[in-house]
Order: sequence, then C-alpha cells, then structure tokens
Amino acid sequence: MRIFARLDRPYPGAQLTLFEAEDGSRYTLRFTNLPGRTRGWHRQRVYIDVAHWVHARVENAIRTGKDCGIGQFRGSFPANAAWLPIAAMAHNLLRAIGALASLPFAKARAATIRRDLIDVARTARHGRGHLTLHLPEGWHR
Repeated sequence: MRIFARLDRPYPGAQLTLFEAEDGSRYTLRFTNLPGRTRGWHRQRVYIDVAHWVHARVENAIRTGKDCGIGQFRGSFPANAAWLPIAAMAHNLLRAIGALASLPFAKARAATIRRDLIDVARTARHGRGHLTLHLPEGWHR
C-alpha cells in the first residue's frame, strides 16, 4: 500500500477544511495498492494520479447514471432493452442542461440539477391550450 499526497489550488468557491484554510491550498491523499516493483511508466506518480482521477470520473458517471434510472432493470430482456436507451438519454440530457446552465451545474449531480433547474417551475393550462410557466421569486439567483 502506498500513499500519495497532492497539493492543489482549490477551485473558486470550494469549501476548505480548517487545516487547508490556513495556507489556502487543498490537499488530496490517494491510496493505491499497485505493486511498487512495476516497471516502466506504470510506476510513475503521474500515471497513478491520472489513473485514479479517471477512475473517479467513471465512478461519478455511474452514480449519475443510477440517479437517472440505469440501475432500474427488471427480469424481462425486452423491457430492459427499451429502458436502457431511455435512461441513457435522460443522463445525457441532464448533463447537457447542467453544462448549459452554468459551471457549478456542469459538475452537479443529477438530483441537484433536477431540484434547482427542472423542478422550479410549474405550468398552468388556460383556455385554447395556452400554457403559462410560473417561476418562483428569485429562482435565478
């Protein structure tokens, strides 16, 4: 087991711990069980750091996919074959909505995007099929 410590500049608006707030830097620890006797570029710290970073991105995509319903499979193959593309489209649409909204929403979880961007409005139907969108006061802040 090896431990790597990384010192980063925090992104704007990041919440720092009391220890990190002293000097304004963010510390990240990475634990790995990759063998120390590995040869070549697999042994380099940069490779290990990037491998863990990519793995974290994959974990976030899986978590977001589960929030969009990818994990809601049933026993029927035809039902699952129809459900998977719909859940994938929901995942992609939520990512696009978050990216178009602002930088904090580009990295937000699906539940946050749904709560703050999608579920804020309600619609009212009037005569002849006219729809009115009602937004709460101060929703854009």
